[in-house]
Amino acid sequence: MQNNIPIHSTADFEGMRKAGSLTSRILDELEQLITPGISTLEINNFCHKMIIENDAIPAPLNYKGFPKSICTSVNHVVCHGIPSQKKNLQNGDIINIDVTVILDGWFGDCSRMFVAGKTNKKTYSFLKTTYECLLIGIKNAVPGKSLGDIGYEIQKYAEKNNYSVVRDFCGHGIGKKFHTPPSVLHYGNLGEGPELKPGMFFTIEPMINMGDWKIKILKDGWTAVTKDKSLSAQFEHTIGITETGNEIFTLSHNNSDFPIKPL
Repeated sequence: MQNNIPIHSTADFEGMRKAGSLTSRILDELEQLITPGISTLEINNFCHKMIIENDAIPAPLNYKGFPKSICTSVNHVVCHGIPSQKKNLQNGDIINIDVTVILDGWFGDCSRMFVAGKTNKKTYSFLKTTYECLLIGIKNAVPGKSLGDIGYEIQKYAEKNNYSVVRDFCGHGIGKKFHTPPSVLHYGNLGEGPELKPGMFFTIEPMINMGDWKIKILKDGWTAVTKDKSLSAQFEHTIGITETGNEIFTLSHNNSDFPIKPL
């Protein structure tokens, strides 16, 4: 333990590779599935089936009462959107799909943005910047840096592009539990927080809003939306800190970590 943050062994990295690999393969399959007209429940059912067929468990299902196997967050939904038969994607809708599996006791957690049909230049730029925020966070997740360095660099880049960073949710430690220390803020100051050490596992998952950063939770107790109804986007990877940098456990198998085609 380091500041209550678990330090994992070389063998633990192998467990996380397998769980992360399954998560990313499921997301890879969704690129062709996300089209105008599909319901978010259909997406949920597809993912659930693939998880079960691979001898894994959908981590969100019944977690603190969450009713579905994945989260589907459309347009101004920030996170924790609940799949529904009543929610059909329209042309131009953006959706974050957050998949977490439990495979042989290890949790693999990853999310990506998708577009149903075609998007416009303004939205494409927003999605691209959000993905770049994730990459900037990962670039700064190396031994000797602090957790605050990750958040600082993400916030700096998002705000430089006139977007805002959600404050209410953050990345988290992960391994044989869904959520452990540390909390990985996507905003903050250089040098703050614990120093990064080899063997730490956590997610980086910046939620970026096109408008103001403030959010509210709907009556279902889960769905978080932007207060000003502006678009929100998020990309997420699970990583492990190594002696020389980090390893991304949830990389796409077909180079579609950013599955949005250029205009």
